Formats: sequence, structure tokens, C-alpha cells
Amino acid sequence: MKRWLQFIEPAVLSMAGMRLLSAAIEMIAALVMLLFNDVKKALAVNAILAVVGPTIFIITMTIGLLSLADELSFSKLGFIALGVILILIGIYK
Repeated sequence: MKRWLQFIEPAVLSMAGMRLLSAAIEMIAALVMLLFNDVKKALAVNAILAVVGPTIFIITMTIGLLSLADELSFSKLGFIALGVILILIGIYK
């Protein structure tokens, strides 16, 4: 297992790690909802998840963009940033 980890790019490994963390948080939240067995408490847990999801998204995108920054032109980075901003506006509006 150790041998194949050295061939994975660190940025990809950290991005995948953030997604695994997000999945673990989602699973724990689902179990908490089932444990509480109350709609009001389930909505409160879901509201917390509404903050966690975009945060993980922004962190993952930032890691990826920082690793590609030397390969992309400023105009392409601007388009990517605009796309991320539009996604966040769509989530919060």
C-alpha cells in the first residue's frame, strides 16, 4: 500500500482526503439524524451540513487551483474563479 501512495500527486491526495472527510461528516450527520429521530433536530443537522459542503468545495478547489496555477493563464484562472463564484451564488441565493 505504501508503494502506490508515493506515485499519487500530493494535491490529488489532499483533495481526495478532503472529499473523504466530507463523506465521513455526511455519514455521521445521517446517523445523528437517525439517532435523534426528530424532524426539528434533523433540520438543524442539515443546516450545519449546508455550511460544511461549500466549505469543503472551496478548500478542494483551492488546492487544485494552486497546484495548476503555474500551468494556467490568468484569463483561465479568472474564468475558473468566476465559475466558483457563480456556483456559490447559486447555492446561497
